[in-house]
Amino acid sequence: MKRKICVVVASRANYGRVKYLMRAVQSHPDLELQVIVGASTLLERFGKAINVIKADGFTPVRSIHYVIEGETLATQAKSTGLGIVELSSAFEDLQPDMVVTVADRFETMATAIAATYLNIPLVHLQGGEVSGNIDDRVRHAITKLADLHFVASELSAQRVVSMGENPRYVFNYGCPAMDILANEDMSISNEQMSRYLGVGRPIDWSKPYVLMIQHPVTTSYGHGFEEVSQTLQALKSIPDIQKVVMWPNVDAGSDDVSKGIRHFREFNMNEPIYYYKNFSPEDYARVLNNALCCVGNSSSFIREAAYLGVPSVIVGDRQQGREHGRNVVFASYDRDHIAAQVRAQVDHGRYEPDYLFGRGDAGQRIAAELATTDFRHGA
Repeated sequence: MKRKICVVVASRANYGRVKYLMRAVQSHPDLELQVIVGASTLLERFGKAINVIKADGFTPVRSIHYVIEGETLATQAKSTGLGIVELSSAFEDLQPDMVVTVADRFETMATAIAATYLNIPLVHLQGGEVSGNIDDRVRHAITKLADLHFVASELSAQRVVSMGENPRYVFNYGCPAMDILANEDMSISNEQMSRYLGVGRPIDWSKPYVLMIQHPVTTSYGHGFEEVSQTLQALKSIPDIQKVVMWPNVDAGSDDVSKGIRHFREFNMNEPIYYYKNFSPEDYARVLNNALCCVGNSSSFIREAAYLGVPSVIVGDRQQGREHGRNVVFASYDRDHIAAQVRAQVDHGRYEPDYLFGRGDAGQRIAAELATTDFRHGA
């Protein structure tokens, strides 16, 4: 009898983190993959990542809407509750042997609570890390709910064990997002990127560009407009380089950040900037790999960019305290400071690859563990 492994994909970032694990589970002779797609992966304004998931050959067994409109602190809490309700029904119907959830978002919390109360073993990826907003507390709470822990670094493994988790069920195989970087062609061209449409001055992918992604910070809710405006003004002060700007995630405060981007865009249409909603995991990796520098607060600038050696400027406190490699410098929410750090990183150029978060073989190793681990509740 195959073990049924249910993977819940609830954001575009989730999918990039777990895609190679899904492939490994799908191809393993002793495992059966169940995919639930929900939350912002179903929404057009966040790039509708479900279309990418289906195009990659995965057939979701459930598509669940549980994002409440508004992107406020209250709607984030209510979306978590709705996710618990909807996912509980799905798990009860599908009867998986294990549920896999990723990282530290409110959707992840909903998955963790639903699986735990149904007494389904919970598999948590990327536990034990530290960051500077509510994700930090959510991640550690999920660690205490989880049964199997697949962390991305040795320091994270130590933290999970120090929280009282059984070392027997804590595995450091690295982050499956590194698998994309290790196994895909990372070159980029105008031809392969022409299928993505956005707004602004089109990018010539054969020429230098800076990549910007800035998400809302829940612990400074209400300040997203001002925070992202500082970063955009910093990029404007560097007129000789193209910029790629991606839309923020669905966290509380997303509307403020989106409004800041739209406001800047409307008054700066002649700037060499193009605005995108989403890319496939592979194409996002290519965009990241070929950037002169990354700026904003995406965790991919710390994780994937370290593996690739891409210079990164982390703005503000969303990633405060997070383990990082040599490629990262930090900046305050001040346009002059951000611009100076970006220029310094561009001048520095590429860093040596840093394998802090794995070497690109996590998916297969995690799938093998899921097929063989003799986990028992309370063991």
